[in-house]
Amino acid sequence: MKHLLNDPRLVVHAPGRFRLKDHVTDLPEEADKKELKERLEKDRERISELQELLYAGGRHALLLIFQAMDAAGKDSAIRHVMSGVNPQGVRVWSFKAPSSLERSHDFLWRHAQAVPERGHIGIHNRSHYEEVLVTRVHPEHIVGQNIPTVRSVKDIDEAFWRARYTAIAAWEAHLAASGTVIMKFFLHMSKAVQKKRFLERIDDPEKHWKFNPGDVAERAHWDDYMHAYEQAIGATAAPHAPWYVIPADEQWESRALVGRLIRERLEALDLRPPRADPKASEALRACRAALSAE
Repeated sequence: MKHLLNDPRLVVHAPGRFRLKDHVTDLPEEADKKELKERLEKDRERISELQELLYAGGRHALLLIFQAMDAAGKDSAIRHVMSGVNPQGVRVWSFKAPSSLERSHDFLWRHAQAVPERGHIGIHNRSHYEEVLVTRVHPEHIVGQNIPTVRSVKDIDEAFWRARYTAIAAWEAHLAASGTVIMKFFLHMSKAVQKKRFLERIDDPEKHWKFNPGDVAERAHWDDYMHAYEQAIGATAAPHAPWYVIPADEQWESRALVGRLIRERLEALDLRPPRADPKASEALRACRAALSAE
């Protein structure tokens, strides 16, 4: 764990050529499950403490973005890492196919509605990146968005995607400049492990609710998705909005890594309680005196 956290390949913080084959899907060293749970529990407790300071200070918001192929463990990572925080200060959005109202706006509109306010944590389970991932693999979805310059799939070329990457990068830069701390996690799972998890869901009646036959159809586009992820990550990584490529073949390992990274990022903000206003301090002393006199 310590070795991987210091591995420069874990974080992508500048645009440029990006290749998934340069990143592992499993940790290079053996990690004890009990140890991983204990480490995550400590980080989870610390995240809860830092969340209180984040809320009290009201200067920053934290936006956590989770992207992955089906069955990579996004839901479980969010649940295990964030289970200790105060739910009043956290909201999770799970973005599905856009509604007719959402399609009548630009592709970032519905995601802008879900940006957390300062002092809060927002979690996007899938995000605006679906608009350069799923739509890149299935460009016919773009045609249905009624964009004036797109009348057919033939109108969707590399210039179209570059424009979307530019829009995403500019939007994230705007959010960061306004106080939103952005962390983008790609849970990097191997194709073999996805197959194993799909079979487990099919064979276990208690997991049938997790399985969608459409996921197998999407699996046939694996290589196209990997290319789409490489293009998106390479085009939108930035110091203020880095991508974290998390090995996800072992879920406890990925959860522990995500927890540690969030904890470290919050600590780097040097969060502190707001300074007391002198007038407020006088009022507090008066209230204390009044209560003591009863």
